Amino acid sequence: MLGSNKLCAVAAASDARSLSRQLSAALRQTRSVELRLDWLSSDREIARFLRHLAAHRPRALLIATCRRVQAGGRYRGTVAKQLLHLAEAIRAGCAWYDLEIETIRQCPAELLDVLLGEGRRLASAHFFRGLPENLSQVAAELERSRPDAIKIAAQCDSLGEARKLLRFAKQRKSIVAVPMGDVALPARLLSVRMGSAFTYAPVEEATAPGQVSLEQMKMLYRGGEFSRRTRVYGVIGDPVMHSLSPQIQNAAFQARRMDAVHLPFLVQDLRDFVTSLEAFSVRGFSVTLPHKQAILRYLDECDPLAARIGAVNTVAVRAGGKLHGYNTDYLGVLRSLEPRISLRGSRVLILGAGGAARAASFALAQAGAAVYICARRPARARALARDVGSQAILWSRVRHESFDVIVNATPVGMHPHAENSPLAAEELNCRLVFDTIYRPRTTRLLQMAARRGIQTVSGVEMFVAQGAAQFKIWTGQSAPAGVMRRVLELALAREEKKEGMPAPQRKARSRR
Repeated sequence: MLGSNKLCAVAAASDARSLSRQLSAALRQTRSVELRLDWLSSDREIARFLRHLAAHRPRALLIATCRRVQAGGRYRGTVAKQLLHLAEAIRAGCAWYDLEIETIRQCPAELLDVLLGEGRRLASAHFFRGLPENLSQVAAELERSRPDAIKIAAQCDSLGEARKLLRFAKQRKSIVAVPMGDVALPARLLSVRMGSAFTYAPVEEATAPGQVSLEQMKMLYRGGEFSRRTRVYGVIGDPVMHSLSPQIQNAAFQARRMDAVHLPFLVQDLRDFVTSLEAFSVRGFSVTLPHKQAILRYLDECDPLAARIGAVNTVAVRAGGKLHGYNTDYLGVLRSLEPRISLRGSRVLILGAGGAARAASFALAQAGAAVYICARRPARARALARDVGSQAILWSRVRHESFDVIVNATPVGMHPHAENSPLAAEELNCRLVFDTIYRPRTTRLLQMAARRGIQTVSGVEMFVAQGAAQFKIWTGQSAPAGVMRRVLELALAREEKKEGMPAPQRKARSRR
C-alpha cells in the first residue's frame, strides 16, 4: 500500500532551500517522507522547491501535502492553486499526495482524476478538537472519493480514546491512524503495530500535537520497527517528558540486544492508564510524581518494604495482568552510599519528609544507621520518624549537631532553581553530603560541600542504581549500569550546556 517503511518523516519549512535540506536529512533516516508544501511561505517558494525536486528525484516514497488553513494547514491559496501544486508535485516525483476531506468535498471526483490521476491519493481527515464519535462515518465519507488509502488524525485526550482510534484502524485495510496530543504520544509511537500503516515524525518543527522528532523516533524509541514481540515498558508521571528514564532504559535494552522499548506516558488519570496496559502490551513501568502513592490502590501485590515506605516507583506486569509494586529508590540510596561510608552506626541527617525522604529513611535505618529527620514542617518530620523508628530534629538545631552523612531529599536546588540550597555552608557539619537531585549534577549544596573538603555524592548515582534495579525486576537480567551511566551523563551534559547550568567540578568530586 504505502510501502514497507513504517516511519514517515515530515519535512516542513518556510523556504525551498530549508525544505530541500530537511528532505536530505530525512532520507538518511527513512525512505518515506511527507513534504509539507503548505509550510512554504509563498507559491513562488513552492515552485522553487518542486523544480529542485524534479531535478534530483530521490529514490523514496514521497507524499506531497498542501493542506489549506481551513483543514488545519498553512496554505492560504485557492483550491485550484492547491490542486495545481499537488499535480506539479506528482510530476516532480511524489508518488502519493495527501488531500484533506475539506478540499475533497469541494471538488468533483472527475476533476481530481484529471488533475491528479497519476498520483496515489491519501484522503485525510483531521480533528484537532477531539476524537469524532462515529469513525465509521468519517471513513465512509473519505472512501467515497475512491482513494488508495485513508488517514484519520484526531486529538486524543486519553489513552482510551487512542485505543478506540487504533482499534478501528486494525479492523480495516489501507488506513493511517494518528492519535494526536501529549497523552496519546505512546499510542502514536506504537500505532504501527496496532493497525496504522505508518507513523509520522518531523525532521525539525512539529506539525501536529504530540509529535517527537525524527531523531528521537529513530535513535531513542526505534519508531516504526516495533513488532508484536516487542516488549513495552514506560514511565508514568505528570509532567513526564523531562524524565531521562527512557534514555537510560532504552540504552540498556540496546546493550542487551533486547526487543524492548521504554516510553514516556503522560498520565493524568491513573485508571485510564491501568485499563490501557493490556491494549498496549505494557510489561512494566516506572512511577514518578505525582503517582508514587496513588498507584498502590491498583496493585495486586506489593513488596513489603515498598508497602512500609508507602510509595512505589516500579511496577512489573506479571501473568494475567497482575500488577506487582516495588520501590527501588531505597536501593539507589544504599548503592550510592555503601561503597563510600560504613552505614552501620553512622549518624545520618535526612532533609525532607516526602517520598524520596521516606525511601532514604527506611533504607538507611534498615542498614543500621542512626537516622534523624529534618523538615520545614516539623509535624511531617515527626510522623516520618515514628514510621521509621528514628528521631526528628528541628531545622534550627542542625548547625549545632554533627553527622556522618547529610542527605538532601528535598527538591531545593533542582533546575531551574539551581541557585538555591536547603542548607547554608556553616550547617554542613558532616563527612559526606549526598544530594538526591541529579539536575544539575553539581547542585549548590554539593558545591559548598566540596569547597569545605567534604565528600560529595550526586543524585546521578541514585538515579542509575534505581534504574538498574528496575531493569532487573522487569527482565530478570543484570543491567548494563555502565552504559546507563554514560547515557545519563551525556544527556545531562547536553542539558547543562544548553541551559547554562553549572558543570560538575571534577577535582572536588574526585575526592570520593
